[in-house]
Amino acid sequence: MKLGIHAYAWCSQWSNSTLHLIDRVKELGLDFIEIPLMKLDTFDATAVRSRLNDAGLDAVTSTVLLEGTDITSEEPAIRRKGVEYLKACVQATAEIGKTNLSGVVYSQHVKSGKARPAEAEWEYSAEALREVARYAQSFGVQIGLEPVNRYESNLVNTCGQALKLKERIGESNVKIHLDSYHMNIEEKSFYDAVKTAGDQLNHFHLCENDRGIPGTGLVNWDELFRALGEMNYQGYAALESFVDVTDNMNTWVWRQLAPDGNTLVKEGVRFIREMMRKHGLSDGRGSQ
Repeated sequence: MKLGIHAYAWCSQWSNSTLHLIDRVKELGLDFIEIPLMKLDTFDATAVRSRLNDAGLDAVTSTVLLEGTDITSEEPAIRRKGVEYLKACVQATAEIGKTNLSGVVYSQHVKSGKARPAEAEWEYSAEALREVARYAQSFGVQIGLEPVNRYESNLVNTCGQALKLKERIGESNVKIHLDSYHMNIEEKSFYDAVKTAGDQLNHFHLCENDRGIPGTGLVNWDELFRALGEMNYQGYAALESFVDVTDNMNTWVWRQLAPDGNTLVKEGVRFIREMMRKHGLSDGRGSQ
């Protein structure tokens, strides 16, 4: 399993001023950094690629759709804007030499809903993501669908729903990205959800139930890692914990979840590596 961390553990927006985080992740002995693409105007692909190459570090990218890029909108112009935004994210991912883009890419993040999603919303999402996935194939990029909780999406809350959407899209480079924070709310079993994703799982967010330090809360880590171990999961898995409120997406960090970002990372990584060893998962360097 490739163990990494989301840049939001230390910063609230990615830019050239945060390039030093690539070196910090390398110093921690992790395999990759997850870079948010929320604001493409501050994303310098040339600088990122150069820094990653210098550090010898891998990376994945992620994003969420907002109101103006909602591909399930009734407005064709907004859906088109969403498709073009996701294509730009695919291109940004390819420009840094990487192949994994994921997140809430199927509808607006934190969409105000008064009813269950209509059939048209599922079809709008599938149609748009089919176009994006086909575009991504020419770059060798995979698109990961991340189910989130009911307060953040009315469309995809569970692994089963993500697989349903993947089937409707019908493209092989569409994969599943699970997140233990959301699973803690929406799934009946960490083990069953992971095994249901199976070989379609290509990314995992390792989050405690309060988004604090992994191992200090209610997530059933043994159940989760038992499934990953049985699958001999070799994909990406990132600690995703937030230390601040951002102005580019909702994180809802209203209190201090750890003394500081460094403590969160150090203790979280130690715990996750313990889980990996316990359940027979090698890290990105092949050691257990």
